[in-house]
Amino acid sequence: MEHLGARIAHIGPGRVHIVLPARREVTQQDGYFHAGATSAIADSAGGYAAFTLFPEDTSVLTVEYKINLLAPAVGDRLEAEGTVLKSGRTLTVCRLEVFGVQDGRRKLVATGQQTLICLG
Repeated sequence: MEHLGARIAHIGPGRVHIVLPARREVTQQDGYFHAGATSAIADSAGGYAAFTLFPEDTSVLTVEYKINLLAPAVGDRLEAEGTVLKSGRTLTVCRLEVFGVQDGRRKLVATGQQTLICLG
């Protein structure tokens, strides 16, 4: 996340919000945020959201995730939100949402779902 320039803006039980400011290095040829950057912050938001509910001395690993890119990702920044839908002893399922933010207005640009495993 450091390489992309993303940062965690909020951490709560089962919920994490990550912000990625717009910069040339995370955009593609038409100036939109690259799908890889969009997907990476979504994956990290869900992973950290799951991790907030895991026992101490464990770690988290993504088992699978699916992203639907709904609109070109444009704006001053992207905001990814990961929310735990079901936290299990071994597997956890999260909802992923990514918003493009321009002049304070948020537009949903990607949505997905993720399964993570608790390693320990």
